[in-house]
Amino acid sequence: MTTPGAASTGAVAIEGGDLPLGGGLLALVRPALDLLEPGGVLAVLSLSPAVAQDLPAWCRLERHQYLGSEPLPDGRTRHLVERGTHSVPQGPRDGSISLPRRAGRLAVPMPEHADPSTGFAPRGARVEPGGPVYPFSLLDRDRVAPPEVSQLYDQAVASQWDATRDIPWDKVKPLPPALEQALGQIMTFLAENELSALYVPSRFLPRIHPAYVEVAMFLASQLADEARHIDVFLKRARAGGGGLGVSSVTTSQSLLSLLQLEDFTEAAFLLSVLGEGTFLDLLRYIERYAPDEPTAELTRRARLDEARHVHFGLAHTKHALSHDPTLYGRLEAAVRRRAATLSNAGGVPAPIQDSLTILAAGGADPPSVARGHQAFRELLETMHEQRVKRLLTGGFTPKQAQAISDLHTPNFM
Repeated sequence: MTTPGAASTGAVAIEGGDLPLGGGLLALVRPALDLLEPGGVLAVLSLSPAVAQDLPAWCRLERHQYLGSEPLPDGRTRHLVERGTHSVPQGPRDGSISLPRRAGRLAVPMPEHADPSTGFAPRGARVEPGGPVYPFSLLDRDRVAPPEVSQLYDQAVASQWDATRDIPWDKVKPLPPALEQALGQIMTFLAENELSALYVPSRFLPRIHPAYVEVAMFLASQLADEARHIDVFLKRARAGGGGLGVSSVTTSQSLLSLLQLEDFTEAAFLLSVLGEGTFLDLLRYIERYAPDEPTAELTRRARLDEARHVHFGLAHTKHALSHDPTLYGRLEAAVRRRAATLSNAGGVPAPIQDSLTILAAGGADPPSVARGHQAFRELLETMHEQRVKRLLTGGFTPKQAQAISDLHTPNFM
């Protein structure tokens, strides 16, 4: 018999002994045929008289060609089967592929384009013809999968944390009423925006062809991150007794415009590069002025998760832009369309603006509030500067970067 993993257009022989076709012989016949290219011939050496009747019938059913039989001097019969053309195509077997040093996934290259008829077959599997066509619409590697997505997924798996175990909830301390109310409002705002970051990527998961499964796996890890963030933000809002704050119309309009996006690259750009990128600065601000250790720790951990999401969004956008220069104009147009839906917004929603001021102030006395207001103004400047830097890194011109950053939603996300 030929070496496992090798394909042949010649002949392969197997020893069937006295096994009947339905009593185990097929477990030898099928893998042996699988080693042959269509047109290759399998010799089945058998002592079972029933095989002479059963094997031709099975070949007709499976669209192989039964070529006949001949007796051998030792009492066995040699049956010859030609592999049919309507069968699983040959291809490299997983066993012949080396494993990456730090990963358990097989290093099978992503195809440039994916075939919807391969369904959920893992990349590298050999697909039997005649299967159904799946409704995947994200079928082009350069519009779906940046080269570093596997490493980002590995980082995501290694960085998971527990919202109950890893936050020192027992160290939540009583706060002055104005500060407690401000913190509850901020956590409400964070949770509301993270809900959008949970729902928006989930809309694209069923559209991604499994040939680019690492992208789907990364987005799944992102959904787990966002769910955990929502959990800790709501817990912190309630932990001090202040409860939840106000959901503004500006926030609602801004997040609806994200949920309505139909293009994957536009969504990754608006949500992750612009929105979550801006949230990195917001979370760093909250961490800096956190009134207690639990607040500082949960915002620190959320910020590290969000940095990974931003990295994916930026990598995805850069990769797509490098293969389609017209995408620059489309992304800028998407930002302008979104800005138009918020043209009546007067700036950062008042409840969050006031709460971020009080948080930085640490209280409500006028001198502290003045310092808090200045810190808030500096936060807005930092957000703009960092957005521009990310856009420049993505390949936008300075003029484009300035324009897009200026148009970004006052809701931050």
